[in-house]
Amino acid sequence: MAQISTEVPGDERGTLLAFVEAQRVALRESVRGLTEEQAASRPSASELSLSGLLKHVAEVELVWLRLAQQRPNERQRSMERWSEGFRLAEGESIEDVLAFWDGVVREAEAFVAAVPSLDDTFPLPPAPWFPKDGKVSVRWMLLHLVEEFARHAGHADVVRESIDGTKAMG
Repeated sequence: MAQISTEVPGDERGTLLAFVEAQRVALRESVRGLTEEQAASRPSASELSLSGLLKHVAEVELVWLRLAQQRPNERQRSMERWSEGFRLAEGESIEDVLAFWDGVVREAEAFVAAVPSLDDTFPLPPAPWFPKDGKVSVRWMLLHLVEEFARHAGHADVVRESIDGTKAMG
């Protein structure tokens, strides 16, 4: 079962980072004890696999980090290739995805620690689901990561239980 830190940060920045990390832990724990084949399986009606979910959330965190940093995303996918982010490519492993995500996490946490204010904003990219010339704050980004990761941690719970009966909460 995921072990969440019992230390409660006293400030908003630390608290938000702790909630993001709690959801990261839940996702990482979803593959514990599984083979690569089990983690790549799609045992439910969904097309989601556990390894694909890990890859997706790691890349999503990178997307939001690069947007906040206002830097190009070295892993940006076109809409035509978007679904490739939900499965491991030939030669990729869970270990590779987790190592990549570890690097993103370190960079994201350093960025959030260094940003002068959680109220600092950055522009949203043009997309039909974003307002024209929209901006969001670093605070919004952290809350969005909690939302995104929690949604997929729930998916991971269902997929894992379908694989071997393991339940996240007992």
